Amino acid sequence: MSIENITWHDASVTRELRANLLSQKSKLLWFTGLSGSGKSTVANALDIRLNEMDKATYLLDGDNIRLGINSDLGFSIQDRNENIRRISEIGKLFVDSGLITIACFISPLKVNREMARKIIADDFIEIFVDCPLEECEKRDPKNLYKKARLGEIKDFTGISSPYEKPENPEIVVNTKEKTVDQCVDQILDYLKVGI
Repeated sequence: MSIENITWHDASVTRELRANLLSQKSKLLWFTGLSGSGKSTVANALDIRLNEMDKATYLLDGDNIRLGINSDLGFSIQDRNENIRRISEIGKLFVDSGLITIACFISPLKVNREMARKIIADDFIEIFVDCPLEECEKRDPKNLYKKARLGEIKDFTGISSPYEKPENPEIVVNTKEKTVDQCVDQILDYLKVGI
């Protein structure tokens, strides 16, 4: 069956009704940055704080997604593109459900993040977790940089595969210079007007 024989079905319970029920505006907070930059750490702390504020959230983590729905994908440029396309479409559904959705993906290429922004549209907030490569390598919580430097991991972002820094993210948090709590405060200050 081709896509021209498929029609979107509009549900009677709309996004607006779900937003009213949850007393919040749903958004997708897209965390991007190098491995070891602190994306998951900051995102998890933000998730906790939002929960304490009685906000309904869901955190989509890159490793968790690759252990499930994207377990068939590798780390070539083509597979990375498909990884981001799939998670963007999933994120769009989560936003439609009324949730504040937090997505943590290296998403190394500008074109990938632009695709995600196009899919999510006005509800997309890009958060660049800025941390120098040298600092990420020092942290190396999963020993991935060490393995990449030894040639044991191919297509590793920052070593054998590129990372293109975001040019105009809505939020930049610097995890080398700021604590996790300071980064979360910075994000919440930005979100106060929108959730």
